Amino acid sequence: MHFWQPNSPLGGLPYVKLGRSLRRSTWDQTGGNRDFVVVPPGETHVVAEIEGAGVVEHIWMTARCFSPQFLRKLVLEMQWDGEENPSVRTPLGDFFGVGHATCTHYVSLPLSMVFGSRRGPKGPLAAAMNCYFPMPFGSGARITLRNESDGPVENLFYYVDYELADEPPPDDVARFHALYRQEYPCKQIVHPSEIEHPQPWDMAGVNLTGADNYVILDATGRGHYIGCVLSIDNFDVANQAANWPGEGDDMIFVDGEVWPPSLHGTGTEDYFNAAFGFPSGAYAGPYHGISLASSVQEYYGLWSVYRFHIEDPIRFTKSIRVTIEHGHANDQGNDYSSVAYWYQLEPHAPIGELPAVEERLPRRLPDYGLSDE
Repeated sequence: MHFWQPNSPLGGLPYVKLGRSLRRSTWDQTGGNRDFVVVPPGETHVVAEIEGAGVVEHIWMTARCFSPQFLRKLVLEMQWDGEENPSVRTPLGDFFGVGHATCTHYVSLPLSMVFGSRRGPKGPLAAAMNCYFPMPFGSGARITLRNESDGPVENLFYYVDYELADEPPPDDVARFHALYRQEYPCKQIVHPSEIEHPQPWDMAGVNLTGADNYVILDATGRGHYIGCVLSIDNFDVANQAANWPGEGDDMIFVDGEVWPPSLHGTGTEDYFNAAFGFPSGAYAGPYHGISLASSVQEYYGLWSVYRFHIEDPIRFTKSIRVTIEHGHANDQGNDYSSVAYWYQLEPHAPIGELPAVEERLPRRLPDYGLSDE
């Protein structure tokens, strides 16, 4: 009989394992206190270039840049094992769990932002951002940050904590991926109705194809989807019951299926593990939460919500298409953006370039955050 077998992250801590713990950071190698780098506009900074086999275990990062909306202008990329097309390509702020080119204070299990209202001489101070998704690699890892803003990143601080191993990971160890998408705005599908103010269950329109849904992820290969951050600018209130964008169902199609999908939900707030709207406002749970909330009475404005499939990953052997309706039967034309997170065996389908900077900037921002000049 074997000694006690751990079944939780904390339970595994007593076990001594082989490996070498290392870090790449911006510490001042002269011994001074300039523990940051400057990234001029248009340039790419190599955050970490690692040779060998191992796993990135933690990333901490914070940045100060006085270009408005800079969290959408800085692009984070990650490449594993010498691949040319990155496995991760996303704006910096969105990757760490908050859209709309802003930041908030929230803590989930894999991602967090540490943020407050204290201001510096030129505006709000930036958030500290953390990621604990494990990122294995077999022969090398490369993490970069590209400055697509019109001003320098005056202070970029980071830690990349990782472990090196003597042997590459087994063939069934997948690589980490993250993809940013947006539709500004989603195409509204108009469904004529004879009811002037219908209840949600009486709303006109049917959707039995999913063809016009917002697409969070469309991937080919073998792996498992582990969740997303979805950001909505709910400005299209003319066609909404109670100004509410959440009647849109999630539909996840696995391995090329057409209809019905393997996973079909009952509403946007339901997929993100809330109910009857988002009555709590902002909250931060380990696997689901609302990192940015607007008015819980009217639902009008900016939202960022997250759902991580840590305990319930959605597995695929050939392909996966993760979608969600924008309003019931896609009857709303709001701005949607998202980051999907998943693991898969290589190779992956090519990840395209992000929209141009001016195209991916939000049409408006909250009254707080990093947007002040």
